[in-house]
Amino acid sequence: MQILRNAKFLAVSLAHMAVDTLNGLRTVLFTYLSTPLGLSNTELGLLGTVYILVASLMQLLFGYLSDKIGPRWLIAGGAVWIGVFYSLGFFAAGTAGLVLFVIAGIGSAAVHPAGTMQATEVGRQKIVGRETTAAAFFFLFGQMGFFIGPLLGGRILDTSGQTGLLMITVFCLPIGIFAAWALRNTGPSFETKEEAESPETSKNKQRILVLVAFALLATFQSWTSQNIVTFLPKYLSDLGQVPSQYGFMTALYMGGSAVGNVVGGYLADRYGKRRVAAVGLILGSLPLAALAFIGLSPWLYILLPLAGLFIGPIHSIVVVLGQRLIPGGKAWASGLILSFLFASGAVGVFLSGYMADAWGFPTLFLFTTGLVIAAAGLTVSLPKR
Repeated sequence: MQILRNAKFLAVSLAHMAVDTLNGLRTVLFTYLSTPLGLSNTELGLLGTVYILVASLMQLLFGYLSDKIGPRWLIAGGAVWIGVFYSLGFFAAGTAGLVLFVIAGIGSAAVHPAGTMQATEVGRQKIVGRETTAAAFFFLFGQMGFFIGPLLGGRILDTSGQTGLLMITVFCLPIGIFAAWALRNTGPSFETKEEAESPETSKNKQRILVLVAFALLATFQSWTSQNIVTFLPKYLSDLGQVPSQYGFMTALYMGGSAVGNVVGGYLADRYGKRRVAAVGLILGSLPLAALAFIGLSPWLYILLPLAGLFIGPIHSIVVVLGQRLIPGGKAWASGLILSFLFASGAVGVFLSGYMADAWGFPTLFLFTTGLVIAAAGLTVSLPKR
């Protein structure tokens, strides 16, 4: 596709893949560290919550800055930042390493809103009317990172320990340099009059109802995803799996999500965001519910990618709708919706950790299935266009 040959789009997408490779690695790494540090499921959930909150709430600031000064140094600097602090964390002992990993999340916060804005803007220029498709390809790179992170990270942890993970973080530097070069002619972004007066945002009463439903949908979607990537590795670890095994299983879910994101983005532009979101969530609830009953089974190799395939498309749809519904600059809107997604998921992960300790992982998976079904029901309140 032509958009993949655009240097700006490629730069922001590679930066997105770099930060989300480390974000994906985080789920396997924290599970790996939970044994020597003696972390319970509740404490593991709390650690994930703190990491995600840092990486999410800062997006409000970085989205605002991107609208004011442009995305160049936020994207380039964010990619380098997360690589540097993860690298330092690999050599630190105990809780000091965990603190450095949390600080590294600031780099993710810098890349996401600026990169989302830049990617969708390129998409609007290159493939008019296909903004969800453009966003889907941008998020595909991120989900590829979430696939690569646990897959390679688990294998490296098995063979080389923490310091071996430097083989992953080293790539952040050249990606940051490439982003700084490719984005050299970018500047501040502003919302156009046409977008500001779109039908979805012109009727105040309808807009408030839509925003409430949209916020709940975003919360349930994010909570679902964070539950899977945070607690699936711990669930499999408790069943006796080593890092390379539960890393591979987590990667299967993210791989399915990556494919579903691209296919769903295209279908959403063609047949409507609301319809695609509803069908995907309903279908995704089925393999997710099965996880509560099958235990350690070969069926996991089929159910996990299927769950990702059907649940994955909702992320791009939510972000693109957020850009339309939320007033202000595109990077600010992107930062607001992404920070809300991550923050709501982070709070949910903490509650889910307590649930896993109190009632076990099968109950948690059934509860997560309920979140997906509730999100599917909320799609009827979304705008048709």
